[in-house]
Order: sequence, then C-alpha cells, then structure tokens
Amino acid sequence: MPKQEAPLHQLQSYLPEGCLEDVLYYLQHYKVQLTITRERKSVLGDYRNSHLDKNHRISVNGNLNKYSFLITLLHELAHLFTYERFGHRVQAHGAEWKNEYSKVLAQFLLKKIFPADIQKALMKTLQNPAASSCADDSLLRVLHKYDPQKEGMSLVEALPTGTLFKIKGGRIFKKEEKIRKRIRCIEVKTGKVYLFSPVYEVMLIAE
Repeated sequence: MPKQEAPLHQLQSYLPEGCLEDVLYYLQHYKVQLTITRERKSVLGDYRNSHLDKNHRISVNGNLNKYSFLITLLHELAHLFTYERFGHRVQAHGAEWKNEYSKVLAQFLLKKIFPADIQKALMKTLQNPAASSCADDSLLRVLHKYDPQKEGMSLVEALPTGTLFKIKGGRIFKKEEKIRKRIRCIEVKTGKVYLFSPVYEVMLIAE
C-alpha cells in the first residue's frame, strides 16, 4: 500500500524529541487525517482541506529524517491554518500562508528541538519561507546531513566536474560547470543539457 494512516501514538518514531504533545494537539484539535506515504520525489508532503464528510487530510513522506518530517508537517499544517482563516481566497503559498508558517515554525524553534545548524537555517526562513523545503537549497543541504547514509549516493555539488552519475530511472549524466545556482549536466545518451539543483541526490557511477 502506498499510504497508511498513522496511528497517533506511533508518531513519536517519526518526530524529534520534545514536540509530540504540540503536534498531537494540532492534529486532534483540527481532526486531521494524517497519512504516511512512501517516498515521492516531487513532493515531501501534501494538504487537502476538509470537505463535506471528509476531515482535513495531510500526508508526509515516511522516508524523511525526523527533522525533515517535522518541518514538512508544519508546512502542511500552515496550509490548514491558512484555509481555516481565508478558505480558497488566497494563493497557496502567498503572504497569508507565509505568515502562518512563520508563526508555527517560530513556536517550535523556541523549544530548541533542532540541532544548531538546522535551527540556524530555519531562522533564516522565517522572514520569507520558500514554497517548499525542496526549493531552499541551504536548508536542504543541512537536513541532508541527518539522512541515513546511502552507499554510492551523493549530492551533485559534491561530485568532481566530469563525474558520471545516474538518477532514479537509470538515466546517466556527466557533471559540468556551475551556472548561477544550478549545475550544468549533460545526459550521456542524448547529449541534452540539464540544470540540476546542487543538492539533488544522485548515484555515483564507478569507473
């Protein structure tokens, strides 16, 4: 099954120490149906507002480390808070959502549950949160340090220029130079140019 509803008492295994009580309060107060999904490359979490006989629904990728899981959950809760106040009258990641996310994130930052480097990166996001933590290279780079180490995997930025790597699906690329905030890579089979995020995780091809 790609999704499973998360029994609330099992949430502690997905969360950092010191935040379960507050997380449970929000989930229970707003009657949220929380589901844990397998890895999704395009999104880390998702929110669906309550409708007719359906409660608010939030899904979070179950493969995330505890800090990434909490940050993603807070991101989606901020969508819920925004919907409760404004309905569909505002943009999904507009000023109203940014305000709600900043408020709930600040609340959890005060608890000092994040390591110092993640805390520092999150403090920078308070002024202007990104629409996704996937879009925040600085935050993603720090969070990656707390992921389980996978043999043969690396961030694109850590590879020497000229290195061959493979992405999910089997396509092979050669790393070229950095262009502004992205890294130019050539697909070996087609010769086409692609721009990769420097913190995109890929598989190194042994020569």
